[in-house]
Amino acid sequence: MIFEKGQKVLVIGDSISDFDRARPVGEGLFNAWGTSYVADVGALLTSVYPELGLRIVNMGISGNTVRDLKARWDSDVVALNPDWVCVLIGINDVWRQFDSPYRTEIHVLPDEYAANLREMVRRTVPARKLLFVSPFYFEPNEKDPMRAQMDVYRALMRTVAAENDIPFVDLQDAFAELLQNFYPGCITWDRVHPSAPAQLIIARQIMAAVESLLA
Repeated sequence: MIFEKGQKVLVIGDSISDFDRARPVGEGLFNAWGTSYVADVGALLTSVYPELGLRIVNMGISGNTVRDLKARWDSDVVALNPDWVCVLIGINDVWRQFDSPYRTEIHVLPDEYAANLREMVRRTVPARKLLFVSPFYFEPNEKDPMRAQMDVYRALMRTVAAENDIPFVDLQDAFAELLQNFYPGCITWDRVHPSAPAQLIIARQIMAAVESLLA
C-alpha cells in the first residue's frame, strides 16, 4: 500500500474542495471535511483501510487560484507537515478571464499557472509526495471558449506532473460519460461546482489513482 500507518493526506484547492470545511484546518469531527469529494475520499480511505489510521485534511479555500495556493503553501501545506498532498486547482484561473475580463490583474494566464505549479512542486518534493487532479468544466462542447481554455490548463498540469513523475488524475475525461447522459444543468448549477454524484466521481478517480500505486 502506498500509505503507511498514521500518515497525513492533505487536500488543497478552491471551492470545489472547500464546500464548508472546518476552519482554520479541515480535520476533525462533525463534517470538518466539508461536503465535497474530500469527505468522500476521507470516508473511503477510512472505511477501506481502517488499519492505517490515516489523517485526512481539507485545506480548500473558495475562490482560490494557483497564485493563492502558492502564497499560502508554507502556512497551509508545509507547516501542517503532511505526507501526501493532493492538488486540484485551475477553475478560477480560467473563470476569472471570462467573468471578469477587464480585471486583468486577477487573471492567471497559462505561463504563470504552469510556473506556480512547478514552484509548488519544488517546495514539496522530495519531503512529501504529490497527486495532481485536473481542473475541469462541465461542458461537453470542446469548442466552447471556456472549455477550450480549461483544456489548455488541464494539459499544462498534465505536463508538470509528467516532468516530475507525479500521478495525474484527469477529471475532464472522467466526466465524459456523465456528460453524454446528462445535461450539465443536472450535474451542476454553474458548470463548475459538482453535485453529489459528480463529487463521488472525483473521489472514485482519486481512489483508483491511489490503488493503482499499490506496491
